[in-house]
Amino acid sequence: MVQTLALNETLKNRSVLSLMEWSPAELQRVLYTARVMKKEPHSPAFRHALEGQHVALIFELPSTRTRVSFQVAVESLGAKAVVFEWNQSQLGRGEPIRDTARVLSRYVSGVVVRTREHETLQEWRKWADRPVFNALTNRMHPFQVLADVLTIWEKLGTVRGIKLAYFGDGNNMANSFLVLGAKLGMDVWIASPEGFQPAPDVVHWAHQEATLTGAGIHVTDDPQAAAQGADVVVTDVFQSMADDPELASTKKSLMAPYQVNTALMSLAKPTAIFLHCLPAHRGEEVSEAVLEGPQSVVFDEAENRLWVQKSVLYHVLADSSAVLGG
Repeated sequence: MVQTLALNETLKNRSVLSLMEWSPAELQRVLYTARVMKKEPHSPAFRHALEGQHVALIFELPSTRTRVSFQVAVESLGAKAVVFEWNQSQLGRGEPIRDTARVLSRYVSGVVVRTREHETLQEWRKWADRPVFNALTNRMHPFQVLADVLTIWEKLGTVRGIKLAYFGDGNNMANSFLVLGAKLGMDVWIASPEGFQPAPDVVHWAHQEATLTGAGIHVTDDPQAAAQGADVVVTDVFQSMADDPELASTKKSLMAPYQVNTALMSLAKPTAIFLHCLPAHRGEEVSEAVLEGPQSVVFDEAENRLWVQKSVLYHVLADSSAVLGG
């Protein structure tokens, strides 16, 4: 058991803003640990791993799954979660992040932040003396795609070489799939309309990374080409929390051909699974028939947020002497 739970020391005290800086081996270790944790949720080795620590959870944007799963992950490792809303703290009254981050670093072992702008998260990392964890920005959603890949591994038995097709807004989810897919040797297709495709610098980075891992990286405006023979079909809301509300009607009309429905799913493999990070807008980015259909694994996917977050917190914050009983 001790060997199974061995910490990856290269992850110790590392911030998680995106997964670009992670090696494939580090990602695989975190995913493997998440599976072990899921199988042995009450293991004493996990229950006391962060005993005596505190982790701050700070939310500028609304949250259900992220907030609850992070709080449960923190507390199931023996730490205490300190949860507060951005606008209910001095941040909401104009206190600069550089001040709040330095103060919180005196109190807690790590800071989980869900915020609109990725630059805001980078400011947290610049000033905090403790690891900072990205619980969502407009650029990246790393823990969600880790949960998605854990779900793929569980359902399909492998990750490398599978065709993952994402449909709709080239948002933080699309960016994050390009990153993780490139790292793990997946064949990633992003189908989005012109003007709403993933960040060009992320696409460029993913192409470069793919030369090292054998991944496939494809960005297209053709949803049928992306769906053809896919092992995994994914979408997200067409209007993200960080979007300009004035663009909503324009985006909705442009995104309509990218809806995941039974016709689109029929182009994927019969064994394909459907993923959505939730919450879903039934009848917009996904039809009711697909979301509630036999290929949908969205609630297993949602559960896996807990396990990947718990695994990352364990590897980043746990003391090896405490884990090994030293």
